[in-house]
Amino acid sequence: MSKQPVAVITAQEARSGQATRGEAPCCPPLAVQALSTEHAAELAPMFKALGDPVRLRLMSLIASTDEICVCDLTDAFDVSGPTISHHLRNLREAGLVDCERRGTWVYYWIRADALRELGALLDVPATRS
Repeated sequence: MSKQPVAVITAQEARSGQATRGEAPCCPPLAVQALSTEHAAELAPMFKALGDPVRLRLMSLIASTDEICVCDLTDAFDVSGPTISHHLRNLREAGLVDCERRGTWVYYWIRADALRELGALLDVPATRS
């Protein structure tokens, strides 16, 4: 099987916004080609951030809209505001969400490029079952 050239976008480029929305995913799916050690180290923080149930639910709430106020996120959980802030910081540091302060509130949105990167990595070709 010959390898096809792939446009490479590193996780760091995706997090920094250097990758544009139209670019190809960073790498072929795991079912097609194994990750390099370096690329696995770049992606691991994103998967680790999603490994917590509260953070995973936060991601689903943020991804379900264009942007959401932290006040709406806090009201959706039975944990304290500082705990939500901690989880949001983890998601932000992993490059999965971005935010902007507007007055006293902070608004969050997903980093679609990062989610596309993770999704492309986990894709399984239709020829495999």
